[in-house]
Amino acid sequence: MTKKELYDRAIAYFEAAMPNAETELHYRSTYELIVSVILSAQCTDKRVNMTTPALFAAYPTPYELANATFDEVFPYIKSISYPNSKTRHLIGMAQMLVNDFNGEVPQSMEDLQKLPGVGRKTANVVASVAFGENTMPVDTHVFRVAQRIGLVKPSKTPLEVENQLLKYIPPALTGRFHHWLILHGRYVCIARNPKCEECGLKEICRYYKNNVKKID
Repeated sequence: MTKKELYDRAIAYFEAAMPNAETELHYRSTYELIVSVILSAQCTDKRVNMTTPALFAAYPTPYELANATFDEVFPYIKSISYPNSKTRHLIGMAQMLVNDFNGEVPQSMEDLQKLPGVGRKTANVVASVAFGENTMPVDTHVFRVAQRIGLVKPSKTPLEVENQLLKYIPPALTGRFHHWLILHGRYVCIARNPKCEECGLKEICRYYKNNVKKID
């Protein structure tokens, strides 16, 4: 099977199985999205969604958050992983939005990555979800699933996976493909004991062929 055929099979399956795939984070604006994505690092979307309503009620725009103190913000996100650093990042991010970007979340990857708490993955998510840019955020799910299926060669870094995926995924599908891989990794191709027998991709999956089918 050629690489193009592999991607075509994967796309056909995902389009049928998850036609409306999108982020599971709850947000109403680009500001709320970037806050949620910063909070989601090494934390579940479910936990983030439980936390952000009160946070956004208290700080509905970057201007309120930029004027807040650490001790004021911390209680709202103390149940999130790494709350100390994320509190500092959120306040710093809001201050930069206000001081450098007129209170608006910038669109370019370069500007997004200037913001405190925003690395390449977070910038890619915001660029893709908020602005429809042709980016491929690689989190732990995407990193694992893309290699397990065989969409990319074994890779050491998220950037290697990102570049390989962008080479083969049609630009119009990158945003959806990102969410397909995340949701597939979250609910089927889980890190431990993947649910291979339930997976519609098992017949083209490198992991299934090399590790499961051999046992059968």
